[in-house]
Amino acid sequence: MRLIGCVLLSGLLLAAPATAEIVVPAATAYVEPTPDAARVSSAAGITRWNRPEVRIRWFGQMAQPGKLTAAVTLRLPAGVTSKLRLTVAGESRTAEAKGEGDRDVQVAFGEFQLAEAGYQAFELESLNAEGVDAGNIRALTLAGPATQGAHFNLDPRRNAASVHLAYPVAKETEVSAFYCEMTGVEEPLWTYYMACGWHRGYFGMQVNSSTERRIIFSVWDSGGEAIDRDKVGQENRVTLIAKGEDVYSGDFGNEGTGGHSHLKFPWKTGERQRFLVTAQPVDETFTIYAGYYFRNDLDEWMLISSWKAPKEGGYMRGLYSFSENFIGSNGHLVRKALYGNQWIRTAAGEWIEITTATFSHDPTGKENRRDRFMGLEGNEFFLSHGGFVDGFTTYGKPFTRRPSGRSPASGPLPPLPPAKP
Repeated sequence: MRLIGCVLLSGLLLAAPATAEIVVPAATAYVEPTPDAARVSSAAGITRWNRPEVRIRWFGQMAQPGKLTAAVTLRLPAGVTSKLRLTVAGESRTAEAKGEGDRDVQVAFGEFQLAEAGYQAFELESLNAEGVDAGNIRALTLAGPATQGAHFNLDPRRNAASVHLAYPVAKETEVSAFYCEMTGVEEPLWTYYMACGWHRGYFGMQVNSSTERRIIFSVWDSGGEAIDRDKVGQENRVTLIAKGEDVYSGDFGNEGTGGHSHLKFPWKTGERQRFLVTAQPVDETFTIYAGYYFRNDLDEWMLISSWKAPKEGGYMRGLYSFSENFIGSNGHLVRKALYGNQWIRTAAGEWIEITTATFSHDPTGKENRRDRFMGLEGNEFFLSHGGFVDGFTTYGKPFTRRPSGRSPASGPLPPLPPAKP
C-alpha cells in the first residue's frame, strides 16, 4: 500500500489527508465458475482467459465507506484490444485495453461508491467473443478515501487459513482411545475435515473431487524428516499391521513422513460421522495406533488401518481437531464442520467427556486471511474458514459446551486396548 500526499507549513513537513493506493496482485484472485478456466500463477498473473462466462474475483476488507477508483494492469499483444467490465458494490464500469506488446498497460474503470464497510468483491468480466484472450491480468489497483485502512491478502497463497480445536487433557492422563463425532456442513472441493488428531497422527474425511470422497487415517514416522520418506531409516518407520476391506495404504511426505491409509467412501454432508483412535503400547519402544470409522450405511465400526509406531511406547497426547483447505484455487469458499461429543478412554478403562476446546489457526490466519472462526452451535463446536466473512475468532479463545452424557461405551465399540489393572 502506498500513501501519497504531504504539505509544507512554516518549515514543517506535515501529513496531509492522504490518498491510499493498493496494488493487489492478480495471483491473489479467484477464477469462477471453475478454477481451471484460466491459469493463475505468482509469476505471470492470470493467463489463458478466453471464455466470456469466466469471472475473475478479488476480495478485500474495506474499513470504511466512500469513493474509490479502480484500474487493472494487463498485457496484450501490440495493437490487440480487449473489452472488460469491472463490478464493485453493485456498480459496473466498462473499459477497453489496447495492447503494447511486452509492456504493461493500465485500464482505468473510473470511480465507485462504497455504501458501507466490510468485505467487498471486485469482479472482472471479459466482454470479448468466445476464444478471444482477454489479456494477461497482472494486478488490480485501487485508490481513494475508501481504501484507507483496507485489508487484502497480498500473498499468492490463496488457501483459506487452516483452523484447529485443541482439547485440554491433564498431562498425567494416559489416553488409550479418543472419540469424536463430526458433521460436514459445507462441501467445497479440496477440504479435509479432521476429527481425531494426536501427537503421532490424524483421522478424518476429505473431499477430493466432485465424484470422490475419502476417509483418511495417517500416522507419522519418528526421526523428524519433513519431506522425503526414502530418507527415513527402517528403525524410524511406522509399519502397517492391518487394514480394512478396500482400504489403500502407502507412504506420505512433505508434511512430515509416515504411513497413510484411506477408504474411498461417499460420506454425506449433513450426516454425523463417528471416529475412534486407539493407542496400545507394545513395550517401552512401540505403540500400536488404530483408526476405526463407523459405517452409517452398515451400522457398524470398520477398521481403516492400524500401525506400529517406533520410539513411542506410550499413549496419546496433544489431542485436537482441524479443518483444512489444501488447494487454494477455491480458498474463497466457506468451509464449515461441527465437532461434538468428544470422549477419551483412559488406560484404566474409564471414559471421560471432553467439553472444552481452544481455537487456533495456521500462519495464514494471522494476517493474510482473517476469515476464520470457532464457536458453539447447538451443543457442538464449529470451525469455519473462508468465504471472506466479516469478523473473526481470537487465537487461543476457549469455548465450553454442555456435557452430553452420551458415552461411546453406551453402544457397540470396536476392539479396545485392554485396561490396565
